[in-house]
Order: sequence, then C-alpha cells, then structure tokens
Amino acid sequence: MFTSVSQQKASQVKLMAFDVDGVMTDGTLYYTAQGEELKAFNTLDGHGLKMLANAGVVLAIISGRGSRALELRAKNLGIEILLQGVEDKHAAMHEVLKRRQLDFASAGYMGDDVVDLPVLRACGFSASVPNGHVLVRRHVDYVTRCGAGQGAVREICELILSAQNKLDQALAPYLVVPPTSART
Repeated sequence: MFTSVSQQKASQVKLMAFDVDGVMTDGTLYYTAQGEELKAFNTLDGHGLKMLANAGVVLAIISGRGSRALELRAKNLGIEILLQGVEDKHAAMHEVLKRRQLDFASAGYMGDDVVDLPVLRACGFSASVPNGHVLVRRHVDYVTRCGAGQGAVREICELILSAQNKLDQALAPYLVVPPTSART
C-alpha cells in the first residue's frame, strides 16, 4: 500500500535505480545452447521508465549479473547509467550519487533479494515485488501489486510521478484525440 510516508519519500526521488533479475524480469535465466543469456523485458515497464526520465528523474540500472541483452535494453531506453556485475550495490550507488552530486535521501532503489538490502535500506525510497525475498519486503517502503517483469517497474514509475505531481502531465499526450482528416 502506498502510504503518505511512502508518497513523501517518493516525492523526493531525483535518481531511481533498478535491479534487473527478479525486478525488470521475472528472475528466470534463459541460456541458448551456445551459452548466451536471454532476458524477457516488459514493454509497459519500458514506457514507464521513459516517462520517468522525461519527467526529470535520472535512471540507473545496478545489476549483480551482466548480459548483452541488458546492454541493448538500457540503450533502447536511453538509460546511460548501467552498472553490471556489481557485487556491492550500496558502494556502486554511492559512487553514482557522488558523481551526480546527490545523496541517498534523494535516491530510490528497487530490488528483490537480500543482496539488495544494504542499498534499499540506505535510499530515501525503496521498493520490491510481491515475490521478492520476505526480508526484503519487510524493509522496503512499497511492495508492488504487479509481479517482477509483469509491470512492477511501471507501477513504481507511475507512483513516483504521482507523488511528484507529474503523472497527469506524463499521461496527457496520450489522452489527446488527434483531429480526423477531412475526406475530399
């Protein structure tokens, strides 16, 4: 449930970072016979990320694993801060924030497993998914209704936009009915 405390914390987010496996994907790892890792990403999540970025929130991906598929997805979404193969996500986030002259209070993170707890607990806003580890769910500000890889990221993006009074503006272009062309 999005409480007034969660809403207040989300309203302060200037940089939002996401884990990948178990957050942006359903957490299942697929490998081809050649050993290439495949990932399935949700298009709703992708558009949510674009709306959040267009509203001025800096996006980052901090993942413990690395894959070419993730590089391509981040590039497609225009996410410039992509850290892969990260063992200490808290330290990685600290460096990202330092380079952007931000602090943890103005940052958010979304993760699903115990390795994410140090960064989740340090950030001003934190979120997880319904199938995230029980300990993680106990320590975050918000647990999504949507599952991992099934719109959970979009849900968080829209919650942040709403908390910052930017959701209506982000959705407005899609509510305009284009004029019909006159037939001659």
